[in-house]
Amino acid sequence: MTGCLFCGIARGEIKASIVTQDNAFVSFRDINPQAPTHILVIPRKHVATLNEATDAGLLGKLLVHARDVARGEGLADRGYRLVINTNAEGRAMAWPPG
Repeated sequence: MTGCLFCGIARGEIKASIVTQDNAFVSFRDINPQAPTHILVIPRKHVATLNEATDAGLLGKLLVHARDVARGEGLADRGYRLVINTNAEGRAMAWPPG
């Protein structure tokens, strides 16, 4: 989608520190990390908000991709947290979490 920051990153038009990518998802390091490891995982297919998501399969695969990113970062055995913020008033991240 034109004008979407995340779509620009997924298309490679906007520079990002890519962690992993495949045909369906891109994961990249947050430019203003709020945790020791702060990686965003986005679908290549534009989904404006969770409120508009209709593809349950895509959402499930997104979680599997996030799990694989955590494994790749060496976090799987220690533990990790996944957060989904929706819309502008979604809870802002802060470290430590609370």
